[in-house]
Amino acid sequence: MGNAGRNGGEYYTPRPLIRAMIKVIKPTIGKTIYDGACGSAGFLCEAHDYLRYGKKLTTKKLNTLQTATFYGKEKKSLAYVIAIMNLILHGIDAPNIIHTNTLSDNLADVQEKDRYDIILANPPFGGKERKEIQQNFPIKTGETAFLFLQHFIKYLRTGGRAAVVIKNTFLSNSDNASKALRKELLENCSLHTILDCPGGTFLGAGVKTVVLFFEKGAPTRKIWYYQLDPGRNLGKTNALNDDDLKEFVDLQASLADSDKSWTVDAKDIAQNSFDLSVKNPNAPEEEPLREPHEILAEIAALDAESAKVLDGIRGMV
Repeated sequence: MGNAGRNGGEYYTPRPLIRAMIKVIKPTIGKTIYDGACGSAGFLCEAHDYLRYGKKLTTKKLNTLQTATFYGKEKKSLAYVIAIMNLILHGIDAPNIIHTNTLSDNLADVQEKDRYDIILANPPFGGKERKEIQQNFPIKTGETAFLFLQHFIKYLRTGGRAAVVIKNTFLSNSDNASKALRKELLENCSLHTILDCPGGTFLGAGVKTVVLFFEKGAPTRKIWYYQLDPGRNLGKTNALNDDDLKEFVDLQASLADSDKSWTVDAKDIAQNSFDLSVKNPNAPEEEPLREPHEILAEIAALDAESAKVLDGIRGMV
């Protein structure tokens, strides 16, 4: 599926990244877990394995895990069928997956009983939704990823935790929808961690992404950034692995600063743009670009030096 391009790869998220997201969120049995863009149900399957294996569970907990823990929605028919099959093969006999366009839900109708404790997702981005779908959201935009992010915030219970993959341009886009959504995230949720993923993280996709970790119910005070750098170019023959994310998971537990991680105070975020761009203060400073006149002067000097050398060679001949 990961190599299947637009026929299937659009649903694939690297399993090491999913496992790292789950380790940070730390789900427990008794909490509901939701993915409104579940694709082949990778997040739900990995969350099941995290909760099920290596632990002694009572019959009651096993029943809760089976019937009242995992929930998902998926629009595409192929992905929906694969999600059902995937969950059954992982031991969920009757998966709570609905075949529907998640974004057709009107957020004004969402009640407390509809909400979830944990959301894990990698919603599709780059798509466009019709005007009638956009009417279901307070922040109007055609970008599917931004609509999904609004959906997730609304469907998260107060005190609930979420980890959502999104295109990194969301952090700095200057359009009104992006700024309004960042403002919503900062004011109504505690956006405590941003994981910056390198290009090549997603097989077959050149886009750069970030993972947003947030908790609903309190405004953001501080944001801890981590810039993932495996030290190699990622690709199909050199994919992301669990070791690449080990340092991130370890440091995130204490939100410690390092060469790859740093903390930004919410008070220092510009209130006119709410720009959340990844700017590592520990990275070596790049030399500033030279002015055009400096470059032209150097070219002229090199030309003069070359002409001298050529004159000398001609004199010898």
